[in-house]
Amino acid sequence: MTLQPGDRLGHYEVISALGSGGMGEVYRARDTKLGREVAIKILPRLFTSDPERLARFEREARLLASLNHPHIGAIYGVEDTDPSPGSGQTALRALVLELIEGDTLADRIQRGPVPVADVLTIARQIADALDTAHEKGIVHRDLKPANIKITSEGVVKVLDFGLAKATAGEGSSPDLSQSPTVIGGTREGIILGTAAYMSPDQARGKPVDKRTDIWAFGCVVYEMLTGRVPFPGETISDIVAAILGREPDWQALPITTPEPIRRLLRRALQKDDKVRLRDIADARLEIDETRNEPLAPQTPASTRLRRTERLAWLAAVGVLALVAVALAARAFRPTPAPQEVRLDINTPTVSDPDDLASLAISPDGQKVVFVAAGDAQPQLWTRQIDSVEAHPIPGTDGGRMPFWSPDNRSLAFYADGVLKRIDVAGGLVRTLTGALVGVGGAWNREGVILFVQNPASPIMRISADGGMPAAATRLEAGHAGHSFPHFLPDGRHFLFYVNGSAETRGIYVGQLDGSAVRKLFDSDSAAVYASGHLLFVRGSTIFAHGFDVSRLEVTGNPFPVATGVSGSMLAGTTVALSATAGGAIAFRIGSPQIEHQFVWVDRSGKETGSVGARDTNMLISPSGSPDGGSLALLRRVNGNSDVWLLDTRRGVLSRFTDHASEDIFPIWSRDGSRIVFTSNRNSTNDLYQKPTMGVGVEELLLVGGAEEMFACDWSPDGQFLLYERRNVKTGFDIWALPLRGGGKPVLVAQTEFDELDGQFSPDGKWMAFLSNRSGRSEVYVQPFPGPGAAMQVSASGGGQMRWRPDGRELFYIALDGRLMAAPIQVASGGQLAVGVPVSLFATHVGSVLRSFGAQYVVSPDGQRFLMNTLVQNASPTPIRLVLNWHPHS
Repeated sequence: MTLQPGDRLGHYEVISALGSGGMGEVYRARDTKLGREVAIKILPRLFTSDPERLARFEREARLLASLNHPHIGAIYGVEDTDPSPGSGQTALRALVLELIEGDTLADRIQRGPVPVADVLTIARQIADALDTAHEKGIVHRDLKPANIKITSEGVVKVLDFGLAKATAGEGSSPDLSQSPTVIGGTREGIILGTAAYMSPDQARGKPVDKRTDIWAFGCVVYEMLTGRVPFPGETISDIVAAILGREPDWQALPITTPEPIRRLLRRALQKDDKVRLRDIADARLEIDETRNEPLAPQTPASTRLRRTERLAWLAAVGVLALVAVALAARAFRPTPAPQEVRLDINTPTVSDPDDLASLAISPDGQKVVFVAAGDAQPQLWTRQIDSVEAHPIPGTDGGRMPFWSPDNRSLAFYADGVLKRIDVAGGLVRTLTGALVGVGGAWNREGVILFVQNPASPIMRISADGGMPAAATRLEAGHAGHSFPHFLPDGRHFLFYVNGSAETRGIYVGQLDGSAVRKLFDSDSAAVYASGHLLFVRGSTIFAHGFDVSRLEVTGNPFPVATGVSGSMLAGTTVALSATAGGAIAFRIGSPQIEHQFVWVDRSGKETGSVGARDTNMLISPSGSPDGGSLALLRRVNGNSDVWLLDTRRGVLSRFTDHASEDIFPIWSRDGSRIVFTSNRNSTNDLYQKPTMGVGVEELLLVGGAEEMFACDWSPDGQFLLYERRNVKTGFDIWALPLRGGGKPVLVAQTEFDELDGQFSPDGKWMAFLSNRSGRSEVYVQPFPGPGAAMQVSASGGGQMRWRPDGRELFYIALDGRLMAAPIQVASGGQLAVGVPVSLFATHVGSVLRSFGAQYVVSPDGQRFLMNTLVQNASPTPIRLVLNWHPHS
């Protein structure tokens, strides 16, 4: 039955015919429920008349639907139509498939042989698709260029995956008419195609497994390189005879074909399946290694020259061999491995404990970059390892978490709420994309950068030249965030750290196409790769764990490499460790003993008193009680974060929550009766509230689900709670939760950029917030709940906003660390007038954009500020270098 435009199959409306798809006619159709276009493939009538075959097909279709892979055409479902009584029509059964635009690989080959570099790219993606299917026990059985599409973006999609098995039935039959790769015949049940890609075992009617796909893969790669099939013939008999008895014409391969690819083809096209390449993952490794090496061009002239010179060389080699043997007997000495060297280099001071982790050794092992403050604002510094001097890099003020380009010439780093790159020699700084609080990054030879937008985000990827970022990993259940990506030598796979529940946290390996993410082992920190090992930190000791880069598996048992490593308190996973694949390691040593101290400071910057004792535990995000007598804050003790209370009059600390999970970012209600905070005790970041007086029970206020949530502020009348919520597509957005009447949350601020840390004005009519919509972090004010446009308050970037209690000023900290005061007036008509911000004094609260919320509170009269300052003693934290590290463990 032929369908016409406008015909419907269930809720699918036919748009146009796309042609024959092997198993039946294919149509472009619109899914009227979801509003998307799909491909509809009409199955042969045999499926509607054979219940056993129909049931078998449905089982296979369900299995195939599990193949969620970027290089496999997706199956969305199966659609049936029942004929109208008396219409004379037969029932139709159709597959609903992903609509993939673009040419087939057969179309591309028709235009001539494919360049070697393109062949490697296409073959790598096909191998990825086959590997995923084979791991699920699915064999394609009909891999050929006509079943492979290439989109306009160069993405390969393998089609009709496993449908050959679904249609041919269980087991095998010597009847080649049931093979999915036979031409000829018109009776129902025969799936038309071409015999040129059949394996010998398939042609003989033997049971088939993944080695059949490997044979077809070899045929497809051969055809891409040569423009012709490896086993030609005029009839099916001729083709089968060639498959069973002849070798491909290896001389037809382009002379530029790399030797590893020639070897791969010979292994894939072995007629005996017992000696054929057994796993497509091995083919993928050969392709990766070849792609990472430059292609050596060869010309016909050079080939002829080698042939004519060969005899002369053979004669010369015979003589030289005798000489060489004699010389070797006398002069040969084993070349010893370079001796391991350990040395320390001193750096200027670090003003923030998290900056200890901001260091990276260059891929060639010759330079190290780090963050230091000296007597000025923190910035990036570099030092040649064979030099005694370090130099600051202009244009990197406020920079942190740097990482090198593969050619050792450029650096990427985070600053001002964005990801930047700089060419070290030329000093040109470019902004790549927004990244409010980046946690690690990596850069491969193909110009792909992996980065992190904030500690609660997945790993993102972007071109080193900028553009739109895309997710390279996905947050699963129990994942609080991904961080510290690190490319493995192939430049495709990468390590990263998952912070989250005890069951999910640890070191994972992923790949750029987003597939095959899996956990390697539990760990307290991220990992880097060096000399066949993964290096990670436990306590203050670096451990090495053997790692097979071809199988992506750890081997043996971990063993210690070095002790005394400095760490960081950021998310509990940051360590001051960097390494190269060749065996150069850099890490901070020592204990800087950076302490937190709450200090009262007046508007001139003069300290007028302190509150409580100095504390080496992490104390951040203070929220003041309405009467000014207490602070609620996050305090991290023995690796666990809880909400604590600090009595500002007596300086006494007391625990407010006591749970094994993370209780973070408290906000005090305006009437002083409750504190709301975020906790992951249910494996998601949810909002809880707890009474501040008497014996209170922690009450679940709002479930975050897969999206992280953090409370920002209470409205003065207690009717709304502002909170920020991370969205996969739009980053952090600001919502308002009605606290009375059971209302649903209301979206307050959302763009494609981050909006966070909403702060109510004292009258509740305005909201200050932070956004990087301009390309860097700036402070904005907009009406609450709206409507009305946002007005920019900060002049050159900033964060950590607090309103003066009378509403006449909005305070924030500029990116250079100075506290600013922006005058605020309500003009005629109720409009807000924002004055020019005035600098008050230099703060010492650490990074301006690193933590959620402000690190200070404002006194009721707006004339004093209780600052959460960092106090560092003079203990040194040098960078220790380990060069030529090649363990024998």
